[in-house]
Amino acid sequence: MTEVLTTPADSSTPEPTVRRPEDYAPLGPDSLTWQIWGTWTGMFQGLWAGSMQNMHPKLGAAVWEHSDFFGERWQRLMRSLYPISGVVFDPVPADGPTTGHEVRDYHRDIKGRMEDGSRYHALDPDVFYWAHATFWYGNVRLCERFGPWLSEDQKRQLFEESKAWYAMYGVSMRPVPDTYEDFLAYWDHMCRNELRDHPAVRTVLDIGQLPPPPFLRLIPDRLWFRYMAPTNQRFFTWLTTGFYDEPIREMLSLPWTEKDEWRFRLLGQTVNLVMHRLLPPRLRRHPRPRDAWDRVSGRTPADAPLVHTPARNLPPQAERDNPMHYCPVHAARRATYPGRVTGD
Repeated sequence: MTEVLTTPADSSTPEPTVRRPEDYAPLGPDSLTWQIWGTWTGMFQGLWAGSMQNMHPKLGAAVWEHSDFFGERWQRLMRSLYPISGVVFDPVPADGPTTGHEVRDYHRDIKGRMEDGSRYHALDPDVFYWAHATFWYGNVRLCERFGPWLSEDQKRQLFEESKAWYAMYGVSMRPVPDTYEDFLAYWDHMCRNELRDHPAVRTVLDIGQLPPPPFLRLIPDRLWFRYMAPTNQRFFTWLTTGFYDEPIREMLSLPWTEKDEWRFRLLGQTVNLVMHRLLPPRLRRHPRPRDAWDRVSGRTPADAPLVHTPARNLPPQAERDNPMHYCPVHAARRATYPGRVTGD
């Protein structure tokens, strides 16, 4: 399906034009999206993005029924950053599938029925666009809270660039709003009228039972679960609440006071100082975007293999040939990657 827009063919008769994925050029280093997206600051927003996606009734049902996210949460999160950011940052081949097409195809077999008997499919344009909306609009929300601060014109620019980003998936452009103001109306409507609480939402937010993340794996489990995990749960619940729109806070019964808002703004100013003033740009980027910028600067050859996730983040051995997963090792017996590997 494609979105039909109307433009006048002459002074009196409207003539339909079709907005198609192939009409959009890939984003590059001159885009604002390249400038601000793909940094480690986005990890602060991980629970927000995951929970907002799962609030869409059909997307939540799909995740609840099909995803292994809840069984290997840290690994799934860390490896997913590679193809998700690769949609924007990876080189576009002259022929063959783009990273966006690969991400789309992970979702081809994710389908089923809702509790009311209606069907869902992960490639339903309205479902797929909602997931994309949380990614691109997460740029804006993150910058509003943690910097770098954006002007209204820059937000409009990011929206226009988000169309080219979405086009990389090769799916219907029908759900894409026409203007930034239209998008804000769409987002507000979704928050107030369409999104729902769901077990998949609450499970994303419940991180108190998770083991330590990979970068804290040397911490003894007894120390982690007794002292650190409860504190971690409280902090990230509070942090995620700060990113939510007020209708979402009300739906999930999450309180937010003026004092919370003051503390959140102070945290945002601190994060902005550290990440965008003190930390060198190359170090603040995730490996895949960093690799893209290295290609632009000449630090890495333009034709070098893509950077892939480390082995510790791979799916379980039995799942590595499952077409639903990003996995650089496509045969379980293989022990090496077809490309380069970096740490997270």
